[in-house]
Order: sequence, then C-alpha cells, then structure tokens
Amino acid sequence: MITADELAIPTLLRAYRSGSTTPGDVIDGVLDACDAGDPRIWITRLTRDEVMAYVGRLAGRDPASLSLYGVPFAIKDNIDLAGVPTTAGCPEFAYTPVASAVAVERLIAAGAIPIGKTHLDQFATGLVGVRSPYPAPANSANPDYVPGGSSSGSAIAVATGLVSFALGTDTAGSGRVPAALNGLVGLKPTCGLVSTCGVVPACRSLDCVTVFARRVSDSACVLDAMAGFDPGDPFSRPWTTPALPVPATPRVRIGVPRADQLEWFGCTESEAAFAEAVARGRETLGWEIREIDFSPFLEAARLLYEGPWVAERLAAIETFLHEKPDAVFPVTRRIIEGGRSHTAVAAFRAGYRLRELRRQADAAWKSVDAILSPTIGRPCTLAEVEADPVGANSRLGHYTNFMNLLDCAAVAVPAGFLIKQGMPSGVTLFGPAFRDRFLLELAERFFPGPVDDGYDLSGCLFGSTEPRIEVAVCGAHLSGQPLNHQLTGRMGRLEEKGNTAPIYRMFALPATGGFPPRPGLVRVDEGGGAVETEIWSLPAAAFGSFVESIGSPLGIGKVLTASGREVSGFVCESWAVREAVEITALGGWRAYLSR
Repeated sequence: MITADELAIPTLLRAYRSGSTTPGDVIDGVLDACDAGDPRIWITRLTRDEVMAYVGRLAGRDPASLSLYGVPFAIKDNIDLAGVPTTAGCPEFAYTPVASAVAVERLIAAGAIPIGKTHLDQFATGLVGVRSPYPAPANSANPDYVPGGSSSGSAIAVATGLVSFALGTDTAGSGRVPAALNGLVGLKPTCGLVSTCGVVPACRSLDCVTVFARRVSDSACVLDAMAGFDPGDPFSRPWTTPALPVPATPRVRIGVPRADQLEWFGCTESEAAFAEAVARGRETLGWEIREIDFSPFLEAARLLYEGPWVAERLAAIETFLHEKPDAVFPVTRRIIEGGRSHTAVAAFRAGYRLRELRRQADAAWKSVDAILSPTIGRPCTLAEVEADPVGANSRLGHYTNFMNLLDCAAVAVPAGFLIKQGMPSGVTLFGPAFRDRFLLELAERFFPGPVDDGYDLSGCLFGSTEPRIEVAVCGAHLSGQPLNHQLTGRMGRLEEKGNTAPIYRMFALPATGGFPPRPGLVRVDEGGGAVETEIWSLPAAAFGSFVESIGSPLGIGKVLTASGREVSGFVCESWAVREAVEITALGGWRAYLSR
C-alpha cells in the first residue's frame, strides 16, 4: 500500500517522471486505502470509474508538463466538484453543480485527481468538526478529542495518509484549527488570492479556500496551482506587492504575544509547547523575538461572533433557513439565527471599530516581519463539546478568529506533542495580506517536514502576473544567507545560478550599520576573476523598496554575467575596499565563509 511519504507531491512527481510508477497504479492504491479507512471522512466518495476517468485525462501527457500530475486530493463538501453533490453538511440543501469551483478547476487542469467530498461542520459554522447530521470522523491522534472543524474530513483524509492534500475553507479558523488538532500544515492564504467562485459562502466577505498538507512545500505547490485573479469573483484580488515590505534587517523579526495576553485554558503542556517553539525560533533559526501588544488582535477576534458578522452567515442561507428550519443542525441554527438581532446601525459601528483595530494591529508590522502565535490554546474533548458546544468552540477560535477580519495570511504548522492529552500541538505564523510566500519560507524553516523533498519555494508565483526585474546577488542575499528574506519576502524568485564574467574583484566588508558581513564587488580593467552569483527576479513594484533597503557602500549597478548578459546587480563603491581583504581568488562569498 502506498505510504503518506510516497504521496508527498515532489516525491510523487519524481516517481512519475522516472517511470517507476504510473498515476493508475498510485490511484489504485489510494482508493484501496480509502476503502479500508474511516468512511466518516467522506460525505461523497467518487466511484473507482469516476476517479479513473480523471486519471485517463493524463494519457499522453508528459509528467513534467503539469505541476500536480497524478496527485490525489480531497475536497471539503462546501466546494463544488462538477457532477458531484455539494451538501455543505446539510442533506436537504444539496445540489449537483454542472461546473467545478474555480480553485478545483485549476487543480484538475494542473493534473490533480479528485477522490471525493469530505465531512464538515454544517454550513462551515464551527471549529469542532462534529456539528453535522453526518457521522463525524475520528481525530487522527486521539479519538476522545474533536477532529477540528469546520474542515474536519479534509484534515483527517490528509492526516491518515489517504491523499496528498485536501482543500478546506476558512472564515474563523477552519483551515488552521483542524491542522493543529491533527499534526498538519494548514495554509490560509490572503483572502481573494484564491477564487471562491463555486464555494458555498459562510461569511462571503471573509471566506477563503485553504490547503491541508503534511509538508509546507506541498501546500505551497497547491497554492501556486490554484491562485490567481478571477474576474468572475467580486472578492478576488490580483497579486500585489505587500504595502509593508520586509524590513532591511539582517535577522528576521518575529513578534509573539505578551505573556500576560496568552490564554491556555488551564493546559500547562500547551504553554510549555509554545515556549519551546519560541525558543527554537530564537536559538535554532536565529529569529529576533519581540513581544508585541496582542490586544487589538484579540478584540478583533471577539467581533467575529459577538458582532454583526453573524448576520452575514444568515444572509448566506436565509431563504433556505426560512423554508426548512428543521434541516439545520440545532447548534448551527441557533448561532446563525442570532444574526437577526444585529441592526444595520450595529454593523456600521462594528465596521468602524474594526477599522480602528486594524490600524492598531498594523502598527505591529513596523517592528516585526511576522507574528508567531499558538494555533489553539488547548485541544477540546468530545465530552467538553457535548457539555458546552458554544464555549468549547469559542476556545478553539481564540487565536484564529481575527485573521480574515484583519486581512492576514497565515500558515499553521505542527510544534510538539502534548503527552497527557496524547495530542499534537501547533503554532501559526501570520502576517499582512500578500506576504504568503515569506510566511511559507518561515514555516518551511520551522517545520521542514518528515522528509527533505527538495522543493524550492522560490519558483512559486501564487497568481502574480506583474512585470519582473532581474537582480544579480553575490553575498548576504544568496539562498540561505542572512538577507535572502529581503528577496523572498518581496515575491523574489531564483532564476539561475552561475558566475560573473571574469572582470571583477571581490572584497570582504565587515559588519556595520546593522548589516551582516557582506562582499564588495568592483569591476576592473585587469586582474579580475569570475565570482559566484545568483540571479533573482522581483516584481517591478517591489524593486524600489528592495533597492532602498540596501546599505552603503553597496548599491545597484549593471553586472556582466559569464554568459554575456548585463543585469542589475550589487556593486560596491571603490573607496570602501581600500582597506578590505580581497577574496577574489576564492571564487565567491560562500567559499569565503566556509574557508
């Protein structure tokens, strides 16, 4: 039987491209595993013939031509798949769409193979995963605990190794809470980056399509395939360079909530796990940890269910609720009908307050590049949810409910294990809208995953079609070096590795002005050599802020490559190298550092 590690996207693609296996063989194994797995994961499974029809579409295609060639995936059952019922967790609401959701269409066009539609909290209203007339799947780590919702089935399908990835949705935390409760990566992109056409709305202005995977790199690969502006979706947004660029600092600055603003709901193990995650970021990854005021984030979180946004959930299904009230799960019905008590005046007042809180929260991005928070305060048992369904759900959303209201992107990753509960623990890295890839880079460093799949995040575009400018780097901005995040955080993409023409001298400049040691590259008429370089490209809109981040005596000029191309690149003012040590003979900055 195929293993979860073998379903890692790069691993699977390498196997297809080498000819060691075929999509038919892999999908046969996946379907056998699904037959033997928990049937409660699925609301609708495609038949073997239906799945193999998708496999048949790959006949004659080069495996290298499609980024998700033969990759099996699951779909939360509030997202349309053509010809398969969409229930949103409510049998009486079900309809059969003619077309798939835009996100699903793009994944299938990239070669992915849908396996079925998964369990969810009804109408995506809940974080527990058990608010449904359909039997709920068991938590993958401990069946005494909730699986997490609302994307319960999608998370369990990935956690139990049935598919490579699964789609969820996220309004209040549905793409992150199940990830934390099942030891997964949960990617919540910038709202509008992935089209929501073909998704049953919960709060339409806040909803987004999410990805569950076992590895950060898998989630990035999926996002790259399905992201992109959709003119048919009024909430879709074209990729833009972040208005708050990654600051020009040699160390990544990570904010954490003040200790007195952290809530663990009595779980000392969760508290210790988060402390260990913070320590790992500081001591192993070299992050500069800064405490921040978390109060505007927490107050915004309370607005989601205590404020008039509940009325937006009512707007999504008001006609159905009026016609078939008894078809709605009791807790879900009580929550959604609460939206009737909110007036238009209350909605405006809450909107004004949210604007104030967003301004306060945005102040954090002036001092930190991203924020690390717990994903949940502690896991909840099934018994706790049965005794207090609303309270338990609220506790699970404590650290997630504000994200979409404040227009943040986020990546939830595993971080330790809670021994007493027998449950995984998780943390979330989040930041402003459109900083998705920078967050994925951070998450990949924090949680590299069970295998080294060699996937390079720098190749991801996430739907961006902006013009790009190439820049040659030769020192602290090289891959893996201290200032590389100034490229990746601005949607930088590694284009090629090589050398300069043999007409340069390189000098080692000492650390100064808050910058790490850097090389100085000077063009000469004679006595020069070739120096290792990488050529990166940046969106044109990000190039100016990147240049502004460069500290004296370096600047951007034209660099001649070994192939004879002239590209923008780092050069050094000649006065700065008069007393510096020449390192040209070593052939590059990495060779100098490893000497």
